[in-house]
This record gives sequence, structure tokens and C-alpha cells, in this order.
Amino acid sequence: MKIAMVGSGYVGLVSGACFADFGHDVVCIDKDQSKIDRLHDNIMPIYEPGLAALVESNVKAGRLTFSTDLPEAIQGASAIFIAVGTPSRRGDGHADLSYVHAVAREVGESLANDAVIVTKSTVPVGTGDEVERILHDSGTQHRFAVVSNPEFLREGAAIGDFKRPDRIVIGTEDDFGREIMQQVYRPLFLNQSPILFTSRRSAELIKYAANAFLATKIMFINEMADLCEKVGADVQDVSRGIGSDNRIGPKFLNAGPGYGGSCFPKDTLALLKTAEDYDSPVRIVESVVKANETRKRAMGRKVVEALGGAEEARGKTVAMLGLTFKPNTDDMRDSPSIAVAQTLQDAGVKVRAYDPEGMELAAPMMPDVEMMKGTYEAIDGADAVVIVTEWDAFRALDFKRVKDLLKTPVLVDLRNIYKAKDVEEAGFTYASVGRV
Repeated sequence: MKIAMVGSGYVGLVSGACFADFGHDVVCIDKDQSKIDRLHDNIMPIYEPGLAALVESNVKAGRLTFSTDLPEAIQGASAIFIAVGTPSRRGDGHADLSYVHAVAREVGESLANDAVIVTKSTVPVGTGDEVERILHDSGTQHRFAVVSNPEFLREGAAIGDFKRPDRIVIGTEDDFGREIMQQVYRPLFLNQSPILFTSRRSAELIKYAANAFLATKIMFINEMADLCEKVGADVQDVSRGIGSDNRIGPKFLNAGPGYGGSCFPKDTLALLKTAEDYDSPVRIVESVVKANETRKRAMGRKVVEALGGAEEARGKTVAMLGLTFKPNTDDMRDSPSIAVAQTLQDAGVKVRAYDPEGMELAAPMMPDVEMMKGTYEAIDGADAVVIVTEWDAFRALDFKRVKDLLKTPVLVDLRNIYKAKDVEEAGFTYASVGRV
């Protein structure tokens, strides 16, 4: 089957490469000529483990191609996926659907055969209805169905998530749409991956509901961490204790500086706006969004306290290890490191930083942070080290070397990757999250 993937960003490129690896003929389309040129040279626009090799092998096999010409590229495609960005709209927080609508119009004007148009982008409830109206208004004479097929890819583990999914959600009430989507996902269907067919509106809401629930788990354990510090409990024990309950589960129960990235911040906000539009408030999610924003700066203040308080901290230097919102990605969107660094700078603290993959994107977002070439280069001469992102490269620091390089042996671990006893026995003043 020929598949057209409109949008060659994170979701589109990973999905397109994986579909090609299943044996489909896939063309990934993007308006950005420079991005397409780089892809032709096997230069990835994002960092995702294993993606470059996957793209290269399928290009060589002739199953994966790239184009900027949408009308030509979609010719003969049985499934046309829309995988363009839906960022938060400036001013009101609604999802910006202008890119989705623009693609729908161009597809409608260019469609030369029967096809299923699939919204892979994360979109609010009712978007599929509007896409369908746009396609009808385009005057196309060909049969089409509009389907919602939300993605559930974790940055840093996206290829595995696509090939071994927890579930595949397909929203359609159309027999033609159902038939084509079964063919698209046949390789996974034969492997008995659970495929959930729902109404289109249900599928659209499932993605937002899932991300909002996961964001809620993160902020719940973060607030439990704050309580643990007050009452003398250990949040990691609490997390294991409640996560061992099968009704709750252990994932997303690691205390830290808050959530960031391309999905949780914008999706929770978009869900709030949808709920507001339909006069059906989701107050738990409202609280989660507010708590996450305040937490990031609170983590910056935790570092200031570890430096001796506001007066003592002024003029000191902190080595920040990790900038991306999570490891194994270069994504800096809404990363807690941005707010932590800004809070430190507001307190008169100088910040230098190192991240294995994120510094190129971080530099323009954090112009007053000095980007260093390595972990120990960042630490050399600093007054304290703060771990913001739990990259594997930071999990086995040479404590003796770190102590020799620091002016004062202070380590603030915002991801709880070390045991307090080990760090303190190495001669450090140690601060973590939810542990005393």
C-alpha cells in the first residue's frame, strides 16, 4: 500500500519510517525544502535513537522517499496522514489548527483517487468534522473517509512504541475507513497488537485524556514529594508502595522538577480550552497545569537554598547537568531547565550547563547560560552541581573528581538518581526531591 505522510517532524518521520519498515511504500512530505534536502542526505531533523538507521535502510530499499510537492506525492496513496504541528495558539491556549486545515484544503484540491485522510496530529474533539467539511467544500469527486488515529509515541523510545504499541486507536464510523486502516496496520494486527475502533470524536478525546492523566500522575507524586519533605518520609518508598498496586502502576511516579516536552504542556492546556468551550470544566487538570508551572521555579529556589539562601547564593556559579525535558531527546520545549535556570539567574547566580544532545536548541532559548563541552568542564570551578535531566551520562559521576573541581561540594539532585548515603559519604552536601 502507498502511504503519504504530510509533515516530516517527530511524529510524521517516525511513523513514516516505521510504516516503510513494515513493507508499505511511504512518501514523507514537508514544505521545508531544507529539511527534505537534509533527509535526502540522511540528516535527521530530530534526535531519536535508531531513527537515522531506520530511515537509511528503508530509503535504500526504495520504500521511503521524501518530497515537498504534496499534490504529486499523494497521487495513488490509499492513506494520507496529516502529521503537522498543533501548537498552543498565542493568546488563548487553544490548539492552533491552521496547519491541519491548510493540509486538508490542499489534499482536497489535489486528490486524484479514493483515499482515507487520517489525522495523526493531536487535535481537539471535532477537528475531524471540520477536516471532512473542508474536503467536501474542495469539490473532490473521489471517495474519501476522515479517520482519527492519535499517536502515543514517547520521545526517546518512539520506534519501539510504534512497533510494539500498548494499543492502536482508530476513530471512524466509515466502513471504507475501517477497511483501509486495517490494511495499514495489518502487520501489527497479525501480531495481535490491540486495535481499538471507536467513534472519531472518542479517538480525538482519548489522546488528550491519556496525556492529562499521565500529567496528573506526575504532579501527584511531586506534591507527595513535597509532603514527604515536611513529614520526614521518603517519596521513593511512597512511589514504590503505591505503584505496586496494579490499579495504579509504577510508571510516571518519579518525583522531579515537573513535566515538559511537546505534548503534556500543550495538550493539557488544549483540553482545558475544549472543556471551557463545552461548559464542562476539568478542575483536576486545571490544578495540574497550575501546579506544574509553579513547581519549576520552586526547584530553582531549592538550588538557591542549597547554596546557603538568597544572600549567600548571589554571585555564585551553578553547573547544570541536563537541559532537555527528558533523556534521549533533544527536545527543549517547556523543559523545566528553562525555569530553573531563570530562577537562579534572577537570584544573581551564574549558570553554566551541559547536555548530551540539547545544547544547540537550548542556546537561543537560554542566551545567558554558558554552554560547556562536557560534564566535568561544566563542573570545573562551580559552587554547586544540579542534575536536571537524568541522562545515563550523569548516573555514574566520579565523586572524587567532582569534589576536586567544585569550589564547594554541593550536589542538588532533582531526579533522585543517587542514594543520599553514597553522596554524603563522599563528602558532599546533598539535596534531592522528597527525601530527607
